[in-house]
Amino acid sequence: MAREKVYLEEVFPSPFMQLWAIFRKTPVAMLGFCCFTFLVVLAIFAPIIAPYNPIDGNLDMILVPPAWHEDGNVSYLLGTDDLGRDMLSRLMYGTSLTFGLSFIVVVFSLVIGVVIGSLSALTSGFKSSFLNHFLDVVLSIPSLLLAIIIVAILGPGISNTVWAVAIVFIPQFIHITRYAVKEEFRKDYVLASRLDGASNFRILYYSVFPNIVERLMSQATLAQSAAILDIATLGFLGLGAQIPLPEWGSILANGLERFYIAPWTVYLPGLAILFAVVATNLVGEGIRHALKLRKDN
Repeated sequence: MAREKVYLEEVFPSPFMQLWAIFRKTPVAMLGFCCFTFLVVLAIFAPIIAPYNPIDGNLDMILVPPAWHEDGNVSYLLGTDDLGRDMLSRLMYGTSLTFGLSFIVVVFSLVIGVVIGSLSALTSGFKSSFLNHFLDVVLSIPSLLLAIIIVAILGPGISNTVWAVAIVFIPQFIHITRYAVKEEFRKDYVLASRLDGASNFRILYYSVFPNIVERLMSQATLAQSAAILDIATLGFLGLGAQIPLPEWGSILANGLERFYIAPWTVYLPGLAILFAVVATNLVGEGIRHALKLRKDN
């Protein structure tokens, strides 16, 4: 026989669940989240669902317009490029190279930045002052310029591009983590934990990190939109992904010479970059809006 509950206990949702409850009430943010999820799924399963190989060309189908054009072919929904390669397949594979790599870059930079930023927040004196001024100098330089300098040193290529962009974004996460941890350590609940005998690392793991994870997520979305643009820009300049890799920036650069006779080879990768950046920014703006409302309430 089941036992009945005698006492009613009020359940308080976690900070993350509170944030999600506010976030999903914003239609624009949910639209961006759905688009973001679509890009993640496409980046993972592009090799399975792409209709053609993105590198192999068909010389009998050179510069075929998209299917809605009067000269288009239904077999090539978004047309072909100057070597007869299917644009749809190249854009789908490009999702893995541009959007997918930007996601990996941000996760890597976030982990390294959080670790270094948390440790630096626990230091004081000359070390803390030196790190603070050094970060101010690094953050004053545009991320794209730093990435170009690093790629120029390491050499062109998609792997060097990933390392360059990842290195560029680490100082941002160090700065925001350091500031957030120092702000939380001034609050009363941290003082109460210290009086109970908790160590700094235990306070960080169990008390501070759950309260700053939303801010880190918001910064991560901003960093990813910038990473998408940086990877695409380096590919456009010929410093990133090399031919024949179907990275969105390199596809855009490859189609510029034929813009007037085959404009779809330019505006399709351009629209893909725009779509990814807007979707990421909508998610980030939704998180920041939800954080603001939760703080006000």
